[in-house]
Amino acid sequence: MAAFTDRELAMIAVILDEEETHHTKKRKWVHEAWRKRETEGEFATLYKELMHDETKFFEYFRMSEECFNILLSKIGPQLKKQDTHWRKSITPREQLAVCLRYLATGDSLKTISFSYRLGHSTVYKIVMDTCKVITERLLNEMLPKPTTEMWKSIANDFFTLWNFPNCLGALDGKHIIIQAPPNSGSLFFNYKKTFSVVLLALVDAHYNFIAVDVGAYGKNSDGGIFSSSNLGKALQRGTLSVPGNSTLPDTTTDAPHVIVGDEAFPLKSYLMRPYPGHDLDLQKRIFNYRLCRVRRIVENTFGILCQKFRIYNRRLQSKPENVDNNIILSTCILHNFIKKFGANTYIYQTINANSNETREEIRLDNLPMQGGNATQDAFRVRELFKEYFNSKIGSVPWQEERITF
Repeated sequence: MAAFTDRELAMIAVILDEEETHHTKKRKWVHEAWRKRETEGEFATLYKELMHDETKFFEYFRMSEECFNILLSKIGPQLKKQDTHWRKSITPREQLAVCLRYLATGDSLKTISFSYRLGHSTVYKIVMDTCKVITERLLNEMLPKPTTEMWKSIANDFFTLWNFPNCLGALDGKHIIIQAPPNSGSLFFNYKKTFSVVLLALVDAHYNFIAVDVGAYGKNSDGGIFSSSNLGKALQRGTLSVPGNSTLPDTTTDAPHVIVGDEAFPLKSYLMRPYPGHDLDLQKRIFNYRLCRVRRIVENTFGILCQKFRIYNRRLQSKPENVDNNIILSTCILHNFIKKFGANTYIYQTINANSNETREEIRLDNLPMQGGNATQDAFRVRELFKEYFNSKIGSVPWQEERITF
């Protein structure tokens, strides 16, 4: 074996020293402050204390501890990561805590990063991955495609609670404000002069989401979004297992099952909207009152969603595709999940349909003129409901009082 010269030995020493330095820097992949995550991070310190105080736990995560544990049992296996030689993986419980804290508070990812002693990119990945798992694992359970029997049950609830027969849901759209996407032009620029994507939702009489369409451009109208959505197309084709015509209660009048919306939606035989215009007669005003009273359930649902998940009170900074399929859809699923598994902690007011107490004023004037695409059948269906609401059988005691200005 040939002996190395002094020059060759010096070069080998330099190379080995550079490799050692490179590996040392590579191993130092995390900031010194983050090394104390398991002892000083918010999950390691505050979470243990919250477990002994149900009220504080609910205030922190926007759900009860029991609901949290049920959710963890359903998505935990998909969140579990393998430990490596250099680091211990973040547990599914902590990943869920980070994600829920982000959704519940609307705090920035940077704020969550500092409080949990995690890197900014790590927090972002945890939030996106957890929301994705929630969507994949719980979508069919929390937002199942309704069967005919489910539709009948929904219609019965609307009549029992809100005095509107043959109603399958309340429909509306909500603009979710986002940071202007690069090179998007005016696609996301809406009439409120902000950039947004639209959450179109159909809800039942108990403020649950039945179906949602997420991600339409903010510049589009609610009616246009509905027509191009899977929900709108399925209703138009008649492929949603909607029950056939049913007699209005205590009458012999057959009427189809319908959903209700505001004046932004087109009048269809399966979609009722208010009578437009000014100087309406008493019967049309009564119909508008009865319809708007039911329609506002979806607006209340949006209010509950935003109160529960404060992230909607700020401009979302993520890419539209992440906002659509991860954040928005997962919060809609979590909304239904909490209603199902933590209903005792979900606070909202249900107004007794047979009482006139605490009823809000509903403005029926200043509605735009009717569009020209409604069919004669749609007009006929609306007339059926108008006549029913003005009949002795279908009226409610307070309706004339509520439409007198």
